[in-house]
Amino acid sequence: MAADRLIKSFINALKGIRVVFKEERNFRIQIGIAILVLALMNIFSLSIVEKSVLILLITMVLILELLNSILERLIDVFKPRVHNYIKDIKDIAAGAVFLTSLGAFLIGAIIFYPHVADLIKNLIKI
Repeated sequence: MAADRLIKSFINALKGIRVVFKEERNFRIQIGIAILVLALMNIFSLSIVEKSVLILLITMVLILELLNSILERLIDVFKPRVHNYIKDIKDIAAGAVFLTSLGAFLIGAIIFYPHVADLIKNLIKI
């Protein structure tokens, strides 16, 4: 019985992720970037710490986008009684996702730069 409930909770969680994937363009873009980063992690010889940081950053960005989607849906429930702050709340939540994504990009650039630079140097020598 407990295993059935656990499996059902996993299925429901995956349904929620699927809803956001289908309806949110930014989430699909972020998933695409995550797949690219995961591929690059396997192409370049990164340390376990670098890989862990990248996976943590990917997870943070995706979770924040999910939370942003939740917040937008909750706020949309109150649209008939629109308050001036509703737009601000949505913009602030989007700003949190943007700052996290920007930070993830900068850290990713710091991690990948030496590897890409070495690759370019080796290609130029050939």
